[in-house]
Amino acid sequence: MDRIEIHDLLLRCIIGINESERKNKQDVLINIVMWTDTRAAAASDNIDDTVNYRTVTKEIIEHVERSEYFLVERLAERIAEICLRDSHVRQVQVNLEKPGALRFARSVGVTITRTRADFEM
Repeated sequence: MDRIEIHDLLLRCIIGINESERKNKQDVLINIVMWTDTRAAAASDNIDDTVNYRTVTKEIIEHVERSEYFLVERLAERIAEICLRDSHVRQVQVNLEKPGALRFARSVGVTITRTRADFEM
């Protein structure tokens, strides 16, 4: 299966369980891999035959920037669901990192993999 990848999408949102994290937006770094079949798009050269990653990314940006979650796991799950709303996406992997969340570590994060079956689509 083919992959469409979005690298290093840096956004800001309310994320975390500590009081200061609930008041101030923090950076989150997002990497996404969407599995799809690109053969129809390659043959037709038509955006309707593939994942419109600009549209997907726009939806993710809007969601993340207005979100207020306690856990990176929850935010990653919501991002996966947004990606899988595109009927061309069969499976998605979301890596979500919170830079500076731990002292002496560049970042802390989670990586999840979901399919359409995980969301009853």
